[in-house]
Amino acid sequence: MKIVVLDGYVANPGDLSWEGLASQGELVLYDRTAADQIVVRAADADAIFVNKVVITADIIAQLPRLKFIGELATGYNNIDIAAAHAAGITVCNVPGYSGDSVAQLVFAFILAHSNKVNEYNASVWRGDWCRCPDFSYLLGPITELAGTTIGIYGLGNIGGKIAAIAHAFGMHVISSTSKPAEAIAPYVERVAFEDMLARADYISINAPLSASNRGLFGAETICKMKPTAMLINTARGPIVDSAALAEALRQGVIAAAAVDVLDVEPPTADNPLLAHDIADRLIITPHIAWESVAARQRLLAISASNLAAFIAGTPVNRVLP
Repeated sequence: MKIVVLDGYVANPGDLSWEGLASQGELVLYDRTAADQIVVRAADADAIFVNKVVITADIIAQLPRLKFIGELATGYNNIDIAAAHAAGITVCNVPGYSGDSVAQLVFAFILAHSNKVNEYNASVWRGDWCRCPDFSYLLGPITELAGTTIGIYGLGNIGGKIAAIAHAFGMHVISSTSKPAEAIAPYVERVAFEDMLARADYISINAPLSASNRGLFGAETICKMKPTAMLINTARGPIVDSAALAEALRQGVIAAAAVDVLDVEPPTADNPLLAHDIADRLIITPHIAWESVAARQRLLAISASNLAAFIAGTPVNRVLP
């Protein structure tokens, strides 16, 4: 079996091993693959693995030997699943591998904002503490999380972990989930989406991207949030309207935001969220929530297991149209 990894660098920049895949056939690794290189590089592959490389119906039609596509991620919107299914190609993703890491970043954002970590650190390095007549000083209010409300949009594996951490902090957890009450933790209150917007001090977006939620957090939605609220997106960039969020921060419609994902990655320099006049209200990280060593180790291990199960005729984590 020939196995081709088309864009493996981000998942494994060299600090981990590809042995799990290499042990199952001839493995060819590419750090990155441009759109016009896909067909040539995958032409004689039985199995390919992709992270962000887009596999369209046209590409699938040009790869008659291909039998397996492994998504090196949980989200699979870069693969035409229907076309793959029609061609008899099995597609498998890696669910649940990064839940702890993503939840951790969500609270890194929340704590940095509530405790003004960046502002105080910068102040100390400017010499403000050295010049202070007192042992301590305030740059603004520090918020205690206990008693505040977090709204979770997308109460799956990651959303559930965020809910558990929030509960441990003494936060009230609400979600617009469609799951029945018996399927969610007893400390999560199910509410209507509009109620979540109105009540939450923090809103965490953790849903997969779909046609129904693309641009969902736009001007009309954001304006229904509290003016003191913080919006957090560690899911998919297009769920948030970047221009609308930038303007909401500029006008003080909400107090702050933190995003690990953008609608185009890497972003262009003119992305509305890269405007310097909103930098003091916005935290941006470069899609790193999933990038912990532990999460990436799980990603590679589960990807190898997915291929092994397919070879054995018992595919797991299969994605269907």
